[in-house]
Amino acid sequence: MRRTAALVLLSTIAPTGTIAATESVPRGVGPEFAKFYANKETFTCISNPSIVLKSSQVNDNSCDCPDGSDEPGTSACSHLDPLSPEQPLPGSVTGTTNTTRALPGFWCENKGHIGAYIPFMYVNDGVCDHELCCDGTDEALHVGGTKCENRCASIGKEYRRLQEERRQSKERSAKQRRTLVKEASELRRRVESKVASLKEEIANLEVQKAELQKKYDEVERAERGKVVKAPGEGGKLGVLVGLAKKRVDELRDTLDKVLDQRDDLQDRVDQLEDILSKLKEEYNPNFNDEGVKAAVQGYENYAAGKSTEKKSEVVDADVLEVLKEDGPDSGINWAEFQEEESSDADIVYNLEAYLPPSVRPFIHSKISSLKVWLIENGVLADNPTTGGPTESKLVKAARDALEAARAEHTTKTSQLADEERDLAKDYGPDDIFRALKGQCVSADVGEYEYELCWFDRTTQKSKKGHGNTNMGNFERITTEIADEEDRVDGKGLGKGPRMVLRFENGQGCWNGPQRRTDVWLACAEKDELWRVSESEKCVYRMEVGTPAACEDVGEPGAGTKGHDEL
Repeated sequence: MRRTAALVLLSTIAPTGTIAATESVPRGVGPEFAKFYANKETFTCISNPSIVLKSSQVNDNSCDCPDGSDEPGTSACSHLDPLSPEQPLPGSVTGTTNTTRALPGFWCENKGHIGAYIPFMYVNDGVCDHELCCDGTDEALHVGGTKCENRCASIGKEYRRLQEERRQSKERSAKQRRTLVKEASELRRRVESKVASLKEEIANLEVQKAELQKKYDEVERAERGKVVKAPGEGGKLGVLVGLAKKRVDELRDTLDKVLDQRDDLQDRVDQLEDILSKLKEEYNPNFNDEGVKAAVQGYENYAAGKSTEKKSEVVDADVLEVLKEDGPDSGINWAEFQEEESSDADIVYNLEAYLPPSVRPFIHSKISSLKVWLIENGVLADNPTTGGPTESKLVKAARDALEAARAEHTTKTSQLADEERDLAKDYGPDDIFRALKGQCVSADVGEYEYELCWFDRTTQKSKKGHGNTNMGNFERITTEIADEEDRVDGKGLGKGPRMVLRFENGQGCWNGPQRRTDVWLACAEKDELWRVSESEKCVYRMEVGTPAACEDVGEPGAGTKGHDEL
């Protein structure tokens, strides 16, 4: 197969449908140019009407018209082909081959298939170009004995089969796309619902925060000036007594542990003495074992020393008396030393205790207000310390509730910001890539496995266990123009605008820039990574098929919004 590019170039000029050429027109004339060859006596050059030729001069293998219109079925004017490079030509109107042709090429009717124009240079060149001119009319002169059979029936049949497969694949791809759009729509609806819910929760939390702040302020103000002291902290003496009590308790615990260890060691000593005593009584003196004799001799010396040792045993009753808990009946009565010391402020705080019971409630409220005013204006010290050991439980509970509400408000606000950023993010047409986010597609290419994770990153994985390389992190969606021939297997970009996902700021290359990947998308029935190439150092190109890249088409029978790309 050859010259596929020429077919693509010239077939774009050919009529969209197969129009039977009139039998009276010369060979190679397309249906839309038949009117110029209707005269049986003369022929007027199409682009140069001042030049009139005899009808016999058409297709006589001599280029007589400057625009080559007199040779529609030969290669005599192929030097005027716009595909040929410019070269000096004294006989032409312009002096070069850069002359505008009147005809787009040699017309192959290709009955049973699709009519097409082919370059004039392919006409009568001794090569059967069935992929371009399946009816073989381009080799009508049989140059060199070349005879090209008409294969349009079989080629047309195969073409129609492939077209039907593409049509069915297009429908399946459209169905997959509609499914993705529905999923993406549902995911977006969930995010929008989450945003609305968070906004409502935040509004409620703001009201709750304000109420808790007011309550805390009221409780804190009401509790201000109340004397709340921890036991044993009345003054220096109270502190000293507390430390002494703690020290005595530690010593008592240590003594108890030492007695336990002593009893354990005494049990072990008794066991060893019993073993050595039996050894001394039962061993055979006539048996010549120096080790046994040495052990027996050592035990005899130990027993002799033990009998002469002066005993000074600790009486357990005395120890148990020391270990008793302190209280009014034993040890030290610490309560006698833990009476709180009074200060001048305490006298002021307890002034109402000296008043008659009948007036105490009224005076209590007035004194409380007076104490708060004195504290706020620095006249009296504020004994309670926020968060300290002297703070009342009521104030602590109010403050904890307020802080919990503040923390929850901060968390919900952060979540709302994340969800709103997600809503504002570009997920492509119809938000379709929202349904693919988090999914990955991969392919083996040579010694590496390449992976694309939608809206995340592209990765190069070594098959030899050398680790993974980040080829770029997703940044944005752009559109580029593809200009490639259609592939037989359909796994290609084709021609036209295509979505391109930009992945940037990947792992840095050795002695080079950071890696980046351009992911070109084309319509396909399923997600599939087709090809990976490195267009320049550390700049990669992935070609990926996905239903998300198909154009929007409606349900069958409901009309379409556009033409599918596949």
